[in-house]
Amino acid sequence: MQHSKWLAKLGAVGYDTLIHINRVANFISEKIFKKGKLSLSKKIKNSVKSAVKFINSFEQTAADIGISNQYDYVICGHIHQPEMREIENEEGKIMYLNSGDWIENLTALEYAGGEWKIYRYDENEMQQWIEHSSEEEELNNTQLFDSMLEEFNLMKQ
Repeated sequence: MQHSKWLAKLGAVGYDTLIHINRVANFISEKIFKKGKLSLSKKIKNSVKSAVKFINSFEQTAADIGISNQYDYVICGHIHQPEMREIENEEGKIMYLNSGDWIENLTALEYAGGEWKIYRYDENEMQQWIEHSSEEEELNNTQLFDSMLEEFNLMKQ
C-alpha cells in the first residue's frame, strides 16, 4: 500500500468518476424508469475477484499492525464494506471494525453501552419521519437545538 501511491490516486480518480456516472444513472433510473437508486461502484467492487483479494489483504495488514502494537481494535473506513470480526495471527487477535460508508451502504460505526455496532440507515424509516414532520409546524433553530439536546440527554440515561 505504501509503495503504490500512484495506484491509489488512479483508484481515487476512477472512483470519483464512477460516482458522477452513478448520479446520472440514478437520475435516469428514478425519474425516467421510476425505479430505485443504483450503486454502480458497489456492484463493481462486489463482483471483481481482485477487489476481494485487495480487501482481505488490507484487513489482514491493518489487523497485523494493530496486533503488533497490542491494540484491542483496529477501525477502518477506507474500504467501503461494513464489517465487524475478530482477526487472528500468530501474535494474537484483534477486533477489526470497518464503518463502511455513508454513500453506498449508508452505514457507520456506533459505540454505545460499552460495545461496537454497525449502524445501518433505514431510508424507509427516514421517509416516514420526513412525511410526519412535514405535517407538524416547522421549528426555529433554537427550538430544534433544544429538541436535539433533550433527545441526546434521554439517550444518555
